[in-house]
Amino acid sequence: MKKVEAIIKPFKLDEVKEALHEIGIQGITVTEAKGFGRQKGHTELYRGAEYVVDFLPKVKIEVVLEDAVVERAVEAIQQAAHTGRIGDGKIFVVPIEDAVRIRTNERGSDAI
Repeated sequence: MKKVEAIIKPFKLDEVKEALHEIGIQGITVTEAKGFGRQKGHTELYRGAEYVVDFLPKVKIEVVLEDAVVERAVEAIQQAAHTGRIGDGKIFVVPIEDAVRIRTNERGSDAI
């Protein structure tokens, strides 16, 4: 099992959710996040004063999958979240040792 974590632009969330649904992935966790990468934020003008926005709004998507579907999920996220502009985000794939469904006590791939 692997956990796929994607940090994307908030307005791309619906497209990514649809892309994952189309390949048969049903359960995802979404968290609102703030951060920056290479773009290091940006400056904005508000009532004539310039200020720096260090942390940009992002969305973090997490999904735990069987190894067989990880690559399809990564490709789906990558295509759906892509704008071609700086700040499109990152995808991380992390190994998962075990999973437990609390309600039924199922373990491993049965729990996801």
